[in-house]
This record gives sequence, C-alpha cells and structure tokens, in this order.
Amino acid sequence: MESTEDQKSITAWGEETFGPAVNPAVLVARAKLEMEELLEAVEAGDLVEAALEIADVFILLYRVATLCGFDVNDAVARKMVINRARQWTRKGDGTGSHIKS
Repeated sequence: MESTEDQKSITAWGEETFGPAVNPAVLVARAKLEMEELLEAVEAGDLVEAALEIADVFILLYRVATLCGFDVNDAVARKMVINRARQWTRKGDGTGSHIKS
C-alpha cells in the first residue's frame, strides 16, 4: 500500500482535528504516552497494535517537527551522516553507544 501521507498532510490533519499546537512540549509528552502504549503492545506480542502505536508516535513527531520548523526526513538524513561517521560499541541486545572522542 502506497502512502499519500507526509509531514505536511499529517500536520494539517492534526491542526484541523485538535486545533493549533502552541507548545511542542505538549506534543512530546503525548508522544511519550504513545511510546508507553507501544511498549505494552510489543511486550504483549501484539504486532498489529504495535504498528498502530508506532504510527501514533510518528504522527506526533511530525507535528513537533513542523511546529519547530524543520522537516523530519531532512533531519534524519543529517543525523545518519553523523551516525555513520561515528565509532560504535555493541551492547549485545541490538543497541549500542557511540564512542565519544
């Protein structure tokens, strides 16, 4: 299924549905709640619900990015350039930490 949604359309929907977001911290706090719901879904093995919770987090983060004046995809691309240039240590659980120079 090809998506027709993007940061602009999602932000517009949020504004139309909930009104203008005036403080990005409110949206971040809501995203934190959605992350807790995502954790519950993953721990329960409910992958259908997990997908929906991931979507909720993305929707909120798109709105935060728009409110802060940047494009999420551009920010991710810039961050990946930084990440690829770093040295990393593995923690053995699928995560790790970059080695500070």
